Order: sequence, then C-alpha cells, then structure tokens
Amino acid sequence: MTAHEVEILWIAPVAALVIGYLLGSIPFGIILTRLGGAGDLRQIGSGNIGATNVLRTGRKGLAAATLLLDGFKGWLAVFVVAWAFPGEAQLAAAAAFLGHCYPVWLRFRGGKGVATLMGIVLALHWPLGLVYAIVWLGLLGTLRISSVAGISAAISAPIAAAALGRFDLVPLLIALALIVVWKHRENIERLLAGTEPRIGGSNQVG
Repeated sequence: MTAHEVEILWIAPVAALVIGYLLGSIPFGIILTRLGGAGDLRQIGSGNIGATNVLRTGRKGLAAATLLLDGFKGWLAVFVVAWAFPGEAQLAAAAAFLGHCYPVWLRFRGGKGVATLMGIVLALHWPLGLVYAIVWLGLLGTLRISSVAGISAAISAPIAAAALGRFDLVPLLIALALIVVWKHRENIERLLAGTEPRIGGSNQVG
C-alpha cells in the first residue's frame, strides 16, 4: 500500500469524527437563551444545556427551538458525512453525540443527548427515528417525566433496530443508549426515591 493510499484511508474517518463532533458540540440551548435575553442557561435550574432546562426559563419557544436544533445537528452531522464520505456515517453519529454530551467548549459539560440522538437515529434509518419519536414524545406527553421519556426512547432505539433487521446499527445504538442512561444517573436516583419532578411541576431540577 502506497503512502497516498494510506492517506486516503484515514482522511475519511478523521473527517467524519471532526465534522460530527463540531456539529454536535454546538450548544444551541446556551446560544438561544442568551440571544433571547433569558440569561446563562448553566446558571438556571439543573444547569443542563438541553431543551428541558431551557423550558425552566419560562420561554417555551426557546425550548422548542433548542429541541429542534439539537435534533437537527445530529441529523445534519450524519447526513453530511454519509454524503461526503460513504461508509463513515456511524462514526459521525458517535462523534456528534459525544460532541453534544461532552463539548470541549463547555469543559465537557454538555447535555444528556436525547434530542440529538433522535436526529442521529432519523438520519441513520428513518423508521427507527419514527419509533424513537413515538416512544419519547408519547411518554413525555402522558407521564410528563422528561427523564423516563428520554431514557425509554434511547433504549428503544437498539431494540427497534434489531426488530427491523438493522443489526449493523445495534452496537452503536446500545453504546449511545448506555451513555444516555449514565447522563441521567441523578434522575434515576430521584426516580427510585420518588422525588423526580414532572414537566410543568414545581421544583424542577434536571
């Protein structure tokens, strides 16, 4: 193998990782709350940069925009890389997710990944995204407990992938679901203690 061939081999995966991470690490929650005059999101509620915490500012429009943009950046990262570097979509998906959860610009203190994961799943295989959205939004609307809805949606992704015959996606989706669960560990402790708040309730903490 020539030096040129070796160079070509590593350019695609490295580009996929860089593009995915950079897009995933855009902190839309912080950007929108600052532009909207709602203050520094990291000093509000749980300090999380996701849509649920943006909702605690009382600005529903900003929360909805954060949710959509966090999902869109995950979708865009996978879409762009799949178009430019076929075969590297899963690398871009992993990088975008890690960029959102652990952005270097925020000292690796990012969001919990639920909205971004939905965008990623939609881009990888849209029927999986449909299942994800139904589980997430369905539970969110009925239970009004953000953590339960988000964790359940993340866990549903690898199960749905296997059911739909996309076994190639199962390892990645299991790994990302485990990170979602880990990022929600404090929520899980509150769920077990019976103190996890509902959306729209008082004393929302994360």
